[in-house]
Order: sequence, then structure tokens, then C-alpha cells
Amino acid sequence: MTALSSENCSFQYQLHQANQPLDGNCLLFLIILGKILLNILTLGMRRKISYQNFMEYFCISLAFIDLLLLVNISIIFYFRDFVVLGIRFTKYHICLFTQIISFTYGFLHYPVFLIACIDYYLNFSKTTKLAFKCQKLFYFFIVILIWISVLAYVLGDPAIYQSLKAQNVYSYQCPFYISIQSYWLSFSMVVILFMAFLTSWSEVIALVQAVRMTSYMNETILYFPFPSHCGYTLSSKKTLLPKFIICFLGTWLPFVLLQVIILLLKVQIPAYIEMNIPWLYFINSFLIATIYWFNCHKLNLRDIALPVDPFINWKCCFIPLTIHNLEQIEKPISIIIC
Repeated sequence: MTALSSENCSFQYQLHQANQPLDGNCLLFLIILGKILLNILTLGMRRKISYQNFMEYFCISLAFIDLLLLVNISIIFYFRDFVVLGIRFTKYHICLFTQIISFTYGFLHYPVFLIACIDYYLNFSKTTKLAFKCQKLFYFFIVILIWISVLAYVLGDPAIYQSLKAQNVYSYQCPFYISIQSYWLSFSMVVILFMAFLTSWSEVIALVQAVRMTSYMNETILYFPFPSHCGYTLSSKKTLLPKFIICFLGTWLPFVLLQVIILLLKVQIPAYIEMNIPWLYFINSFLIATIYWFNCHKLNLRDIALPVDPFINWKCCFIPLTIHNLEQIEKPISIIIC
């Protein structure tokens, strides 16, 4: 009877152990791993371009920081308690490193957005002309500088220091920073897209109804038949806006819907997840479309130094072409490559 009771206790203990929830550090490892796989997938899907810009370099740096964080978490999670150069590392440091990264990522949204705006404006206006190697070094040092500056701010801020110190006292808790910058940036872009759609909704619907898809010069294209007596100037903002909306939403509609759901439900996403490469390329496409739209009268389409989007070929929104042998269409057509 005693042996049976002992076996029951042992079985119940093993069952209790098996039903325990997934360890927080293990869950964090899986989340970071999933984010890295998403980074690799996004970088692999982008259009290969020779054009150098700040956003490309920052995306690569973000992928590297995510990988570095995953390596640190893996080492600490595997060895659990070890000493390196007189510094003792425990499972507590997994939470500490992730918190520091969360604060750093959370404060990066505005600076990255602003620097990317300035970069595209300077490249578009051609106020600065640097050699290819000098440009690469310039972007490299700018990216390093922004990371060091934000990290120094995070480590030097008294409020953040007190938050990290409190985490040391209550080690069973590991709250992560929720960035207000990403919320307002997402809110602003969604509102601008909504206003732009309301402004030209009839033109957008007309273009969507007339859209055709085919292959032209080894690329998938969307073409929109329009009458030859069209009253708009091809470079006018009113004509370009619905084309830009269709091109942008044709690529980023799932991401826009995701942003709308997050905003409506007020979902709180930790900053170390929210700052990701798809989000940065979404901002990148939005910025390039905005720069093109505001400067549509100044565009020189033969200029290869114009801002290039890795996911959308905006330049084709400006090109009216007549293709006589494309499904026997006699009317002029406007081509947009997505």
C-alpha cells in the first residue's frame, strides 16, 4: 500500500511537472528566433538594388543586433550560471539584456524616421554628392552613431535605471517597455493613408476595376487602360495619388490592416518585437511615395540616383506607355510594376 502510494505521488509529481507552463526564458528565445527568421525572409524577398540609403544599412544593423541578442540569450540559458572576466552571468541577465534592448528599440522609431526623411530629401535634391565608397562609410558611421547615442541615453536615463534596478529586486518579474513612438508613428501613417484614400476613392475604385495583370519584360505588371483624351497631366499630383495608393496597398495591405487592428484594439507589443525589418520597409515605402508625390514635377525618370524601393517600383507610376501587342489593346495604357 505504501509502495503504491509512493508511486502515485511520483506519478502526480511528474504529471505536474509536465503540465507546467513554458519557461519565460524559453518563450523569449522562441520569439527572438521567430523574429530573426522573419528578418531573413524579408531581406531575402527584397528587390536587389545598387542604390545606397540609410534605411538599408539600418535594417541590416537591426538584423545583426537581433542575432546578437539571440546568441547571448542562448549562451546564458544553456550555462545558467557562469563567470566571464569576473562578471557573473545568471538567468536574470536574460531579462536585463532584453529590457535594455527593448528600451533602445523603443526610442529609435522617431530618429530613424527623421534621418531617413533627411537622407531621401538630400538624395532627391542632390545637395550632397559622395563617391560610392564614401557614401557607404558615411551610412555605416551614421548607423553606428545612432545606435550608440540611443543606447547611451537609455543607460544614462535615471528613470530607466530605477526601472532596471527594481527588476533586480523583484527578479521574478520581467516587464518589457512598450514604445509610444511606434504607436504615434503608426497612427499618423494610417490616418494619412485613410485621408489620401478618401480624397481619391473614386479614382482608386475606377483604376481597380480596370486593372489587368500580365507579364512584361520578365516582370509582373498591373496595367490600367485610360482614354487618350484624359484631362489630367501625367505628372500631376491628382493623377499620381490613386496610382500610389494602389501600388502601396497592393504590397502592404496586410500590414496596414494589421496596424489598424493593433491601433483599434490597443494591443501592447513589447518594443523588442515591434521594431522589426518589415515595419522599417513599410516606413521606407511610405517615405519614398511621399517624397515622389511632393516632388512629382521635378522628377527625372532617367536618373538612376532617385530613391529606390526594394519592394515597389514607384518609378513606373510616372511612365505612360503604349503597348500595341499586349493582349491586342489599342488604347494607351499606364503601367505600374508592383
